[in-house]
Amino acid sequence: MTTRTATARYEGMGKDGKGHISSQSGVLSDTVYGFGTRFGDEPGTNPEELIAAAHAGCFTMALSFALAKEGFTEGTLETRAKVTLEQDGAGFTITRSDLELNASVPGIDADRFAEIAAEAKAGCPVSKLLKAEISLTHHLS
Repeated sequence: MTTRTATARYEGMGKDGKGHISSQSGVLSDTVYGFGTRFGDEPGTNPEELIAAAHAGCFTMALSFALAKEGFTEGTLETRAKVTLEQDGAGFTITRSDLELNASVPGIDADRFAEIAAEAKAGCPVSKLLKAEISLTHHLS
C-alpha cells in the first residue's frame, strides 16, 4: 500500500485569503493558490489544475503499463486533462474530466488500441476516485 501526503494552508478568508500548497515529495513547496489562481489568471495553482495533472499522469501511466503488458515496448503517449468546475447551487462541483490523448505506438491495431485506452481510463485510480463524467478522445499516429 502506498500513501502520499500534501498540505494546504490558507491565510485570511474568502477572496482576500491566500493559500499555499506543499507536497510530500517537495515538488510543490509553498506553491501559491487562492481565488485569483482558481478563478482568474494570477500566478500559482489551484485544486482543479492539480486534479487535471493527477488524472493525466495516472491515466497515461496506466495506459503505458497496459500496452507493455500487451508486448508493446516503444511509443509515445501524451495526455491533456481538462477538469471542469461548475456552479452548483451556492457552491461548486467538478463535473467532468476530459482526457485528450495523442499516441504513437508502432505496430498496434487502432481498434485494439482504443480498447486498451478505454480500459486504462476506467481502471486508473484517479478515474475511480472522480465522481465526474470522464471522456476520452485519442489520436493514434
